[in-house]
Amino acid sequence: MPLTNDPPGIHDVPDEFTTARVDVGDVEIFVRYGGSGRPLVLLHGYPESHHLWAPIAEALASEFTVVLPDLRGYGESGKPPSADDHSTYSKRAMAGDVRNLMHHLGFDVFDVAGHDRGGRVGYRLALDHPDAVRRLSVLDIVPTGEVWARADDRFALGYWHWPFLAQPSPVPETLIGRDPDWFFFDAQFGGIMRSFPALAEYSRYVNDPEVVRAICEDYRAGATYDRALDAADRAAGRRIGCPVQVLWGAKGVIGKWYDPLAVWRDWASDLTGEPLNSGHFLPEENPAATTSALRRFHGD
Repeated sequence: MPLTNDPPGIHDVPDEFTTARVDVGDVEIFVRYGGSGRPLVLLHGYPESHHLWAPIAEALASEFTVVLPDLRGYGESGKPPSADDHSTYSKRAMAGDVRNLMHHLGFDVFDVAGHDRGGRVGYRLALDHPDAVRRLSVLDIVPTGEVWARADDRFALGYWHWPFLAQPSPVPETLIGRDPDWFFFDAQFGGIMRSFPALAEYSRYVNDPEVVRAICEDYRAGATYDRALDAADRAAGRRIGCPVQVLWGAKGVIGKWYDPLAVWRDWASDLTGEPLNSGHFLPEENPAATTSALRRFHGD
């Protein structure tokens, strides 16, 4: 149902986008959507929200019906209770949210582009619901199981937040709670997020202890539940059936630590991809190149 009172600051997404909260089962998902044409759902990553896509949402809406949800636990979406096995914040659960949301909006087949954690939700969605995903773009990631299997000193020093956030509650929550802004915006990513127009929105979210709990649960799920799902898929020979586009930041670590296309070839047969002149946050650091790449792939 449409909201009567918008959360603060959301108008960086075009005003003509519809705002709604949708009950998708065990959680309520906050979503903005607008435009016309083929449905394209854009999934944000850590530690952000749908605001990640604001720099490119209007341009894409000229060609696609653009759907911008906040993942469960993030932004304005619901924050369900934690579970002992972390399944309530697994990418399987988040993928189910997206599938149910899109069905509610009238789309049973749709395209997906996901950045960071959203990319992990995206590929899990393509694996768990192959009839729903027509095309998939993953931005600046390799699969979760591959990250853990290939972990080395570079990972330990560069992506130290992965094992830190996965520590048992309340260790990371307590330490982050001393200064969430410093932790999320200064200690990580070289401070680049300080330059983003949506910084005030991101700050508002990460200063909510429930968002911090949910973020930690997301990473605990990644280290356990999600990793086990990836291992089971690899053992069973399951592959992503739809065409997959892999994009990564030429200034980031993904292309330095991995051969992204070689890694993803073990997961998808119909594969294309390229580096963009950007760091990790492609839609915010290079919106023009990101828009162009997504249009080329999803416009076919």
